[in-house]
Amino acid sequence: MNLTAPSEVKALLAQLEFRPSKVLGQNFLIDSNILRILVATADLQPGDAVIEIGPGLGVLTECLVSNAGRVVAIEKDRRLAAHLRERFRETANLELIEADALDVDLNKHLAGGCSKVVANLPYSVASRLLVDLAEAPKRPRQMVVTVQNEVADRLTAKADTDDYGLLSVILQLRYDISVRKEVSPSCFYPPPEVKSAIVNMILREPAVQPVNYNQFKELLKLCFSKRRKQLGGILRKRFPQVETTLPSLGLDLRSRPETLNPEQWVRLSNALCCTVGGRDA
Repeated sequence: MNLTAPSEVKALLAQLEFRPSKVLGQNFLIDSNILRILVATADLQPGDAVIEIGPGLGVLTECLVSNAGRVVAIEKDRRLAAHLRERFRETANLELIEADALDVDLNKHLAGGCSKVVANLPYSVASRLLVDLAEAPKRPRQMVVTVQNEVADRLTAKADTDDYGLLSVILQLRYDISVRKEVSPSCFYPPPEVKSAIVNMILREPAVQPVNYNQFKELLKLCFSKRRKQLGGILRKRFPQVETTLPSLGLDLRSRPETLNPEQWVRLSNALCCTVGGRDA
């Protein structure tokens, strides 16, 4: 069966008596060129162990099991999981998990050797999953994912731009991120209402590490929740020492949250962490 042929996908869905859920973001990839780009970008090797989230009908899964040594595919939908179990019943290098990826212990699979994530991520949970993966103790060395354009813009946004925010800082701290290819809605069935993009994320060692990651993240949440206000005003009540801390880092008290790059955020968090106020925050 050719799952990049729309007629065959429709026939299979009818056979399964399956109606894709818009809420769950069940849009199945039907474009062979986009599929090829996804797999090529991941540069899969026989020794690679890969996590796929939301395999759906298995069009990408088939490529992954053919090119990687081991694949862990996580599918939430009971009917799709049953279809995948039948379709890949003789595929020895595939582990299929029927569960919501948000409830799966991804750390266990990453620690067990899965070093790449290749997936058409469900739009509704893409951002949260990427943050969870990037914050894992043993984070993937590469993630090649299809996400909606809005998320891709936030992932790749530079400081001092409208799309730059919490997601940008957290992911860019650990990964070099680029858009590999924009994807038209017509490449999926049913077509989503928005454009998508293939994003390639390569793990890197940050120039500076947060001393206290939880404080670093809370600082980001606090400031980006008031992104139009000045940092001095946002932080002064909670961190009185900010009057001297910001200038010591070469930052203006009138700076707004979106003007600091990820390294500057880490340095600010670390400076505040060295004070009594920072430890209590």
